Amino acid sequence: MSLSMILFWALIITAGFLLFRALNSAHEHTHTPVAPTPEQILGDRLARGDINEEEYRRRLNALRSGPAAKP
Repeated sequence: MSLSMILFWALIITAGFLLFRALNSAHEHTHTPVAPTPEQILGDRLARGDINEEEYRRRLNALRSGPAAKP
């Protein structure tokens, strides 16, 4: 009788712990995807062959220099 009561409470506690972990881990995996940076997009275009190295370097320099001043 005592053994069955101990097993019963162990089962209840284990089920509660597993339920808590399952609900908590669901929140950890629901994050928004991070958008690629302009430099990463530019690097991907170079890797795919959409642009050549000269164009890549020109556009990368333009990205790093910031917005152009308006006259």
